[in-house]
Amino acid sequence: MGPKLPRDFYMHETVHVARALLGCVLWRRVRGRLLAARLVEVEAYLGANDMASHARRGLRSERNESMYLEGGHAYIYLSYGMHWCMNVVTQEADIAEAVLLRAGEPLQGIETMWKQRPKAKRARDLLSGPGKLCAGMSIDKKLDRVPLDGDRLFLTARDVVLTDEDIAISPRIGVDGAPEAAHWPLRFFIRGNPHVSAYRNV
Repeated sequence: MGPKLPRDFYMHETVHVARALLGCVLWRRVRGRLLAARLVEVEAYLGANDMASHARRGLRSERNESMYLEGGHAYIYLSYGMHWCMNVVTQEADIAEAVLLRAGEPLQGIETMWKQRPKAKRARDLLSGPGKLCAGMSIDKKLDRVPLDGDRLFLTARDVVLTDEDIAISPRIGVDGAPEAAHWPLRFFIRGNPHVSAYRNV
């Protein structure tokens, strides 16, 4: 395991952070055991001017309050009343920008991930979506607002080499109702990685 990402990693422009997160490793400590997944797919959300963001038009509520924290905290919310989704908050406090973690490649604690995701048929499906990632790694609302250099949930630097050519870009998924923002190219993923979600993995 490498060193934890420093707080200043998250303070850069959100698209830069999103791209830089690819290949980094997400760690979750559960009952003394560590689960780990390499991030292979993310989406950037750009705050008040992004109509696909939970903070569009400056919206601030109990649900999205964590987005307004300083960069380097977790923002975790329930999607469609069923699935937990994890975001990495970026930039200074009160800007409300974040990166959604969409998919991971299992690295450690895979047996536990199978127990958490009994419906998964293949290893490539264990963490291949934002809800699957959180389910497989036991991430839920209890971890909302936690700093990402702590003990229970943290990130370490890339353990693989990626070039610009390795990173594919597309519009975000599931935001079709967000006028022109639905077409913004803010989804980033490792090209050809089998653990990327099933949508537009080119």
